[in-house]
Amino acid sequence: MQFDDDADLDTSEVKDVRNSRIPGGRATIGGGVVGLIALVLGLLFGVGPDQLGLSDGNPQPASTTSSVAQVQQSCKKGSDANAREDCRLVAVVNSTQDFWRQEFQRRGGKYSPASTVFFSGQVNTACGAASKAVGPFYCPADRQVYLDLGFFDDLRTKFGATGGPFAQAYVIAHEYGHHIQNLTGTLARAQNGQTGANSNAVKVELQADCYAGVWAHNATKTPDESGRPLITNLTDADIRDGLDAAAAVGDDRIQEKFQGRVTPESWTHGSAEQRQQWFYQGYRTGDMAQCNTFR
Repeated sequence: MQFDDDADLDTSEVKDVRNSRIPGGRATIGGGVVGLIALVLGLLFGVGPDQLGLSDGNPQPASTTSSVAQVQQSCKKGSDANAREDCRLVAVVNSTQDFWRQEFQRRGGKYSPASTVFFSGQVNTACGAASKAVGPFYCPADRQVYLDLGFFDDLRTKFGATGGPFAQAYVIAHEYGHHIQNLTGTLARAQNGQTGANSNAVKVELQADCYAGVWAHNATKTPDESGRPLITNLTDADIRDGLDAAAAVGDDRIQEKFQGRVTPESWTHGSAEQRQQWFYQGYRTGDMAQCNTFR
Protein backbone atom coordinates (compact mmCIF):
# COMPACT_ATOMS: atom_id res chain seq x y z
CA MET A 1 0.00 0.00 0.00
CA GLN A 2 1.49 3.29 -1.13
CA PHE A 3 0.43 6.89 -0.54
CA ASP A 4 0.98 10.02 -2.61
CA ASP A 5 4.11 11.54 -1.07
CA ASP A 6 2.91 15.08 -1.76
CA ALA A 7 -0.63 14.66 -0.40
CA ASP A 8 -1.68 16.65 2.67
CA LEU A 9 -2.90 14.57 5.62
CA ASP A 10 -5.91 15.79 7.62
CA THR A 11 -4.99 15.10 11.23
CA SER A 12 -8.21 16.75 12.44
CA GLU A 13 -9.90 13.40 11.75
CA VAL A 14 -7.76 11.68 14.41
CA LYS A 15 -7.56 12.38 18.13
CA ASP A 16 -4.30 11.20 19.63
CA VAL A 17 -4.67 10.63 23.39
CA ARG A 18 -1.92 8.05 23.79
CA ASN A 19 -0.17 8.35 27.14
CA SER A 20 -2.71 10.91 28.33
CA ARG A 21 -4.30 11.05 31.78
CA ILE A 22 -7.76 9.51 31.96
CA PRO A 23 -9.95 11.15 34.62
CA GLY A 24 -12.88 9.47 36.29
CA GLY A 25 -11.34 6.20 37.43
CA ARG A 26 -10.19 3.04 35.79
CA ALA A 27 -11.56 1.18 32.82
CA THR A 28 -13.95 -1.65 33.61
CA ILE A 29 -12.31 -4.15 31.27
CA GLY A 30 -8.94 -5.45 32.33
CA GLY A 31 -6.24 -7.41 30.65
CA GLY A 32 -5.16 -10.95 31.38
CA VAL A 33 -7.96 -13.48 31.80
CA VAL A 34 -10.70 -10.89 31.52
CA GLY A 35 -9.26 -9.63 28.27
CA LEU A 36 -8.98 -13.16 26.95
CA ILE A 37 -12.64 -13.86 27.77
CA ALA A 38 -13.65 -10.65 26.02
CA LEU A 39 -11.83 -11.75 22.89
CA VAL A 40 -13.36 -15.22 22.99
CA LEU A 41 -16.78 -13.62 23.25
CA GLY A 42 -16.09 -12.03 19.91
CA LEU A 43 -15.74 -8.36 20.77
CA LEU A 44 -12.90 -8.03 18.31
CA PHE A 45 -13.64 -5.37 15.69
CA GLY A 46 -17.00 -4.59 17.23
CA VAL A 47 -19.10 -1.77 18.52
CA GLY A 48 -19.04 -0.08 21.91
CA PRO A 49 -18.33 -2.14 25.04
CA ASP A 50 -21.73 -1.30 26.56
CA GLN A 51 -23.41 -3.64 24.09
CA LEU A 52 -22.09 -6.75 25.85
CA GLY A 53 -22.43 -5.33 29.33
CA LEU A 54 -18.76 -4.58 29.72
CA SER A 55 -19.13 -1.03 30.99
CA ASP A 56 -20.56 0.05 34.31
CA GLY A 57 -23.39 2.02 32.73
CA ASN A 58 -22.26 5.35 34.15
CA PRO A 59 -21.39 8.27 31.89
CA GLN A 60 -17.64 8.52 31.51
CA PRO A 61 -15.63 11.70 31.00
CA ALA A 62 -13.50 11.90 27.91
CA SER A 63 -9.76 11.39 27.99
CA THR A 64 -7.69 14.52 28.16
CA THR A 65 -5.62 15.39 25.14
CA SER A 66 -2.04 14.24 25.29
CA SER A 67 0.47 16.98 26.02
CA VAL A 68 2.30 15.71 22.96
CA ALA A 69 -0.29 15.00 20.26
CA GLN A 70 2.01 12.89 18.15
CA VAL A 71 0.06 12.66 14.92
CA GLN A 72 -0.65 16.39 14.77
CA GLN A 73 3.04 17.11 15.00
CA SER A 74 4.42 14.34 12.84
CA CYS A 75 1.84 13.46 10.20
CA LYS A 76 1.76 16.19 7.59
CA LYS A 77 2.24 14.54 4.21
CA GLY A 78 1.71 11.28 2.38
CA SER A 79 5.45 10.73 2.67
CA ASP A 80 4.97 10.57 6.44
CA ALA A 81 2.28 7.91 5.91
CA ASN A 82 4.76 5.91 3.85
CA ALA A 83 7.29 6.11 6.70
CA ARG A 84 5.32 5.89 9.99
CA GLU A 85 2.64 3.51 11.24
CA ASP A 86 0.52 6.11 13.03
CA CYS A 87 0.68 8.46 10.05
CA ARG A 88 -0.31 5.59 7.78
CA LEU A 89 -3.41 5.03 9.88
CA VAL A 90 -4.23 8.75 9.67
CA ALA A 91 -4.00 8.45 5.89
CA VAL A 92 -6.27 5.38 5.89
CA VAL A 93 -8.85 7.28 7.97
CA ASN A 94 -8.63 10.17 5.50
CA SER A 95 -9.02 7.89 2.49
CA THR A 96 -11.92 5.97 4.04
CA GLN A 97 -13.83 9.13 4.87
CA ASP A 98 -13.05 10.70 1.49
CA PHE A 99 -14.64 7.68 -0.15
CA TRP A 100 -17.77 7.55 2.01
CA ARG A 101 -18.25 11.30 1.80
CA GLN A 102 -18.26 11.10 -1.99
CA GLU A 103 -20.33 7.91 -2.05
CA PHE A 104 -23.06 9.45 0.12
CA GLN A 105 -23.06 12.53 -2.10
CA ARG A 106 -23.33 10.36 -5.20
CA ARG A 107 -26.35 8.69 -3.68
CA GLY A 108 -27.98 12.00 -2.77
CA GLY A 109 -27.11 11.90 0.93
CA LYS A 110 -24.76 13.71 3.27
CA TYR A 111 -21.98 11.97 5.14
CA SER A 112 -21.29 12.87 8.78
CA PRO A 113 -17.61 12.29 9.58
CA ALA A 114 -16.33 10.26 12.52
CA SER A 115 -13.06 10.72 14.38
CA THR A 116 -10.64 7.93 15.19
CA VAL A 117 -9.16 8.02 18.69
CA PHE A 118 -5.68 6.57 19.22
CA PHE A 119 -5.32 5.55 22.86
CA SER A 120 -2.94 3.46 24.93
CA GLY A 121 -4.05 0.98 27.57
CA GLN A 122 -7.51 2.24 28.39
CA VAL A 123 -9.98 4.92 27.39
CA ASN A 124 -13.30 6.38 28.49
CA THR A 125 -16.00 6.80 25.87
CA ALA A 126 -19.68 7.63 25.60
CA CYS A 127 -20.22 3.85 25.43
CA GLY A 128 -18.38 3.27 28.69
CA ALA A 129 -14.82 2.55 29.73
CA ALA A 130 -12.73 0.14 27.71
CA SER A 131 -9.22 -1.27 27.56
CA LYS A 132 -7.04 -2.65 24.82
CA ALA A 133 -8.53 -6.10 25.56
CA VAL A 134 -11.75 -5.10 23.81
CA GLY A 135 -9.94 -4.67 20.51
CA PRO A 136 -10.76 -1.87 18.07
CA PHE A 137 -14.35 -0.71 18.33
CA TYR A 138 -16.84 1.90 17.18
CA CYS A 139 -18.95 3.79 19.71
CA PRO A 140 -22.29 4.85 18.16
CA ALA A 141 -23.04 7.15 21.10
CA ASP A 142 -20.17 9.52 20.28
CA ARG A 143 -19.62 8.38 16.66
CA GLN A 144 -15.94 7.65 17.15
CA VAL A 145 -13.62 4.76 16.34
CA TYR A 146 -11.27 3.69 19.16
CA LEU A 147 -7.94 2.00 18.57
CA ASP A 148 -4.95 1.05 20.71
CA LEU A 149 -2.17 0.69 18.15
CA GLY A 150 -0.66 -2.13 20.19
CA PHE A 151 -3.55 -4.28 19.00
CA PHE A 152 -1.81 -4.80 15.67
CA ASP A 153 0.99 -6.69 17.43
CA ASP A 154 -1.68 -8.90 19.03
CA LEU A 155 -3.24 -9.51 15.63
CA ARG A 156 0.00 -11.18 14.57
CA THR A 157 1.27 -12.76 17.79
CA LYS A 158 -2.00 -13.88 19.40
CA PHE A 159 -4.26 -14.45 16.42
CA GLY A 160 -1.74 -15.61 13.84
CA ALA A 161 -2.39 -13.04 11.12
CA THR A 162 0.46 -12.23 8.77
CA GLY A 163 -0.04 -8.54 9.50
CA GLY A 164 1.16 -5.81 7.20
CA PRO A 165 -0.05 -2.29 6.43
CA PHE A 166 -3.21 -3.38 4.66
CA ALA A 167 -4.22 -5.70 7.50
CA GLN A 168 -4.25 -2.55 9.62
CA ALA A 169 -6.19 -0.68 6.97
CA TYR A 170 -8.80 -3.45 6.91
CA VAL A 171 -9.34 -3.02 10.66
CA ILE A 172 -9.88 0.74 10.30
CA ALA A 173 -12.16 0.32 7.27
CA HIS A 174 -14.24 -2.29 9.12
CA GLU A 175 -14.84 0.12 12.00
CA TYR A 176 -15.89 2.82 9.56
CA GLY A 177 -18.25 0.23 8.13
CA HIS A 178 -19.98 0.33 11.52
CA HIS A 179 -20.16 4.10 11.24
CA ILE A 180 -21.88 3.77 7.87
CA GLN A 181 -24.33 1.33 9.46
CA ASN A 182 -25.00 3.82 12.22
CA LEU A 183 -25.71 6.55 9.69
CA THR A 184 -27.99 4.32 7.59
CA GLY A 185 -29.84 2.81 10.55
CA THR A 186 -28.73 -0.82 10.24
CA LEU A 187 -26.36 -0.89 13.23
CA ALA A 188 -29.27 -1.09 15.68
CA ARG A 189 -30.13 -4.53 14.32
CA ALA A 190 -27.22 -5.97 16.29
CA GLN A 191 -28.48 -4.63 19.61
CA ASN A 192 -31.06 -7.30 20.43
CA GLY A 193 -28.58 -9.30 22.51
CA GLN A 194 -28.82 -12.42 20.37
CA THR A 195 -25.81 -14.43 19.24
CA GLY A 196 -25.29 -17.32 16.87
CA ALA A 197 -24.21 -18.04 13.32
CA ASN A 198 -27.43 -16.61 11.88
CA SER A 199 -27.86 -13.74 14.35
CA ASN A 200 -28.18 -10.09 13.43
CA ALA A 201 -24.95 -9.47 15.36
CA VAL A 202 -23.06 -11.63 12.88
CA LYS A 203 -24.85 -10.11 9.89
CA VAL A 204 -23.92 -6.60 11.03
CA GLU A 205 -20.25 -7.56 11.39
CA LEU A 206 -20.13 -9.26 8.00
CA GLN A 207 -21.69 -6.22 6.39
CA ALA A 208 -18.98 -4.05 7.97
CA ASP A 209 -16.41 -6.40 6.43
CA CYS A 210 -18.13 -5.97 3.06
CA TYR A 211 -18.10 -2.18 3.41
CA ALA A 212 -14.36 -2.38 4.14
CA GLY A 213 -13.97 -4.24 0.87
CA VAL A 214 -16.02 -1.62 -0.98
CA TRP A 215 -13.63 1.07 0.24
CA ALA A 216 -10.61 -1.04 -0.77
CA HIS A 217 -12.02 -1.45 -4.29
CA ASN A 218 -12.35 2.31 -4.66
CA ALA A 219 -9.35 3.49 -2.62
CA THR A 220 -6.97 4.17 -5.51
CA LYS A 221 -9.70 5.97 -7.46
CA THR A 222 -10.99 8.25 -4.70
CA PRO A 223 -9.59 11.79 -4.92
CA ASP A 224 -8.81 13.86 -1.86
CA GLU A 225 -9.20 17.65 -1.73
CA SER A 226 -6.30 18.04 -4.14
CA GLY A 227 -8.19 16.07 -6.76
CA ARG A 228 -5.71 13.16 -6.65
CA PRO A 229 -6.12 9.81 -4.87
CA LEU A 230 -4.34 9.70 -1.52
CA ILE A 231 -3.65 5.97 -1.98
CA THR A 232 -1.73 5.40 -5.18
CA ASN A 233 -1.25 1.65 -5.11
CA LEU A 234 -2.83 -1.47 -3.62
CA THR A 235 -1.31 -4.80 -4.61
CA ASP A 236 -2.71 -8.31 -4.66
CA ALA A 237 -0.43 -9.01 -1.69
CA ASP A 238 -2.11 -6.18 0.23
CA ILE A 239 -5.53 -7.69 -0.38
CA ARG A 240 -4.26 -11.11 0.69
CA ASP A 241 -3.09 -9.53 3.95
CA GLY A 242 -6.56 -8.09 4.45
CA LEU A 243 -8.22 -11.43 3.76
CA ASP A 244 -5.79 -13.14 6.11
CA ALA A 245 -6.60 -10.67 8.89
CA ALA A 246 -10.33 -11.18 8.32
CA ALA A 247 -9.90 -14.95 8.67
CA ALA A 248 -7.71 -14.65 11.77
CA VAL A 249 -10.51 -12.93 13.68
CA GLY A 250 -13.29 -15.29 12.60
CA ASP A 251 -15.29 -16.59 15.55
CA ASP A 252 -14.41 -20.19 14.76
CA ARG A 253 -10.66 -19.46 14.63
CA ILE A 254 -10.75 -17.51 17.90
CA GLN A 255 -12.84 -20.11 19.71
CA GLU A 256 -10.70 -23.00 18.54
CA LYS A 257 -7.54 -21.20 19.60
CA PHE A 258 -8.67 -19.97 23.00
CA GLN A 259 -11.25 -22.46 24.19
CA GLY A 260 -10.37 -25.54 22.16
CA ARG A 261 -13.77 -25.99 20.55
CA VAL A 262 -16.09 -24.17 18.16
CA THR A 263 -19.52 -23.12 19.45
CA PRO A 264 -21.49 -21.47 16.62
CA GLU A 265 -24.39 -20.63 18.95
CA SER A 266 -22.20 -17.98 20.61
CA TRP A 267 -20.85 -16.39 17.44
CA THR A 268 -21.03 -12.61 17.17
CA HIS A 269 -18.84 -11.87 14.13
CA GLY A 270 -19.00 -14.83 11.77
CA SER A 271 -16.61 -17.58 10.69
CA ALA A 272 -13.23 -17.04 9.07
CA GLU A 273 -14.68 -18.13 5.74
CA GLN A 274 -17.66 -15.78 6.03
CA ARG A 275 -15.49 -12.81 6.95
CA GLN A 276 -13.22 -13.40 4.00
CA GLN A 277 -16.19 -13.98 1.70
CA TRP A 278 -17.90 -10.71 2.58
CA PHE A 279 -14.74 -8.61 2.50
CA TYR A 280 -14.00 -10.00 -0.94
CA GLN A 281 -17.61 -9.43 -2.04
CA GLY A 282 -17.17 -5.74 -1.30
CA TYR A 283 -13.73 -5.62 -2.88
CA ARG A 284 -14.86 -7.45 -6.02
CA THR A 285 -17.98 -5.33 -6.64
CA GLY A 286 -17.06 -1.98 -5.11
CA ASP A 287 -20.78 -1.49 -4.50
CA MET A 288 -22.30 -1.09 -1.03
CA ALA A 289 -25.64 -2.29 -2.45
CA GLN A 290 -24.02 -5.73 -2.78
CA CYS A 291 -23.40 -5.88 0.98
CA ASN A 292 -26.89 -6.95 2.09
CA THR A 293 -25.98 -9.66 4.59
CA PHE A 294 -29.57 -9.68 5.92
CA ARG A 295 -31.09 -11.45 2.90
